[in-house]
Amino acid sequence: MSADRKIEARRRALETRADLLHATRAFFLSRGYLEVETPNRIPAPLPESHIDALPSGPWWLHPSPELCMKRMLGAGYERIFQIAKCWRGSERGPLHLPEFTLLEWYRAGIEYRQLMEECEDLFLYVSVALGTGKRIAYRGSPIDLSKPWERVTVREAFERYGSVALEQALAQDRFEEVLALEIEPRLGVSKPVFLFDYPLAFGSLAREKPGKTQTAERFEIYIGGLELANGFSELTDAAEQRRRFEKENETRTRRGRPPYPMPENFLDALSRMRESAGIALGVDRMAMLFTGASSIDEVVAFTPEEL
Repeated sequence: MSADRKIEARRRALETRADLLHATRAFFLSRGYLEVETPNRIPAPLPESHIDALPSGPWWLHPSPELCMKRMLGAGYERIFQIAKCWRGSERGPLHLPEFTLLEWYRAGIEYRQLMEECEDLFLYVSVALGTGKRIAYRGSPIDLSKPWERVTVREAFERYGSVALEQALAQDRFEEVLALEIEPRLGVSKPVFLFDYPLAFGSLAREKPGKTQTAERFEIYIGGLELANGFSELTDAAEQRRRFEKENETRTRRGRPPYPMPENFLDALSRMRESAGIALGVDRMAMLFTGASSIDEVVAFTPEEL
């Protein structure tokens, strides 16, 4: 592709991205959500073994606005959303940038199944606003966004597409490998998929499913084999959350990474949070979906290499 055609293609992608953001804001404002802004620099990021926060002086640039937004839930805010710039180290590839954009929203009084329904509504609202209706094409494949989307448990996905069973993958420490290489590319090919009910060891900040030990009320959205979002029913047990953070820091230490300080203000706020659900959705990847882009580089104004 010539330089002029690349410039014009990026211009069209950025115009679609802008329309997408306008529609997203309109969707949440129409449902009574408050748009909020939280600090980009924080004293303690989430202690997660697989994410490297970028230092900013003695603090860090946030990998996600999650900690501050959940403190707002604890302070009594019931419906909040934010479109935020976020930063993570050691992330670069066709689907990753070290500086990227997340849409996060949190709603009190619901759990993850109701949040799934709101996700369906958001994508349909945005698609109609962009003029693509209920059907889009991504990477040459038609995708039907109409409700209901397919819902597949992690266990079912391993049974359908994995070379090993879920328990075997966990025992061999191959869960993430099998999920990424064998299962994810086959999800949401013609219809969006909610992959849900993760093993508790991969529950992140999700609560345990009542009556199902070692299962977390967590889901991810896949469309056209592209992972777009990570949501869950929120864990509000501060003691359990502290244990999970400590385990994550132990894993970081074992892998030669420095542990993070404990986010004490966040843990204190958990005790005041009512039942709620929240989600982080990759705006750059959503823009890829609606522009048909094969690389995240095509839907941002500048890549790191161009600066």
